[in-house]
Amino acid sequence: MTTTLHGTAALVTGASSGIGEATALALAQHGAAVALAARRKDRLEALAARIRAAGGQALVLEADVTDERQAREFVERTVDELGRLDILVNNAGLMLLGPIPDADVDEWRRMLDLNVNGLLFCAHAALPHLLRAAQDGPRRVADMINVSSVAGRNARANAGVYNATKFAVGAFSEALRQEVTRKHVRIALIEPGLVETELRSHNRPEVQEQLARANPVDDPLQAADIADAVVYVVTRPRHMAINEVLIRPTQQER
Repeated sequence: MTTTLHGTAALVTGASSGIGEATALALAQHGAAVALAARRKDRLEALAARIRAAGGQALVLEADVTDERQAREFVERTVDELGRLDILVNNAGLMLLGPIPDADVDEWRRMLDLNVNGLLFCAHAALPHLLRAAQDGPRRVADMINVSSVAGRNARANAGVYNATKFAVGAFSEALRQEVTRKHVRIALIEPGLVETELRSHNRPEVQEQLARANPVDDPLQAADIADAVVYVVTRPRHMAINEVLIRPTQQER
């Protein structure tokens, strides 16, 4: 295990699978103590066991980030049990696609709650601790990573509300960056293209079929590819901020 992030604590939301799981593993491998937040406790416990078996430190936080009270509580518990908070990875997200006319508005509500409100709640709760870590931490810099999507850059038919949520993440991230960058809290936006995760599986079967036809990519990104980018961002020297990373599979055109 390397110790690039030795002495730091990281909190990863949506850590029970996919990009969140891979990111938590990667941060732990680089020496960070990692708090794992998601709703599926059994998966979090299995992930924590893997991290501990490799000599790392992991804290399981069964929680729903869309609940403001829970978000605040698990951030505080992270600081209480790990001693500090240097890195927040806002990864929890949901993609439910389909045309806007005659849409199931509950799907819109679920995406807005998780992709926007959940991220905002976690960011707001974490910011005082990140600001403190940037002043007195071992690195004298702190990081917030907001996981967005190529959908936050390019609007497409049948993805309108998902686009809206990810555009919101980008706007919030840039505004926050301007507010805290002089205090050495770095805000980074990670925008993955097609990644082989559970994200698509939440869609209706007909939507999944349409997605497969619309994006014929033989070799999609893996969750570990995105985790590698996160680690790169948070391990830059104090004077260097990577604010935006767009990552597509080589074959992906849009």
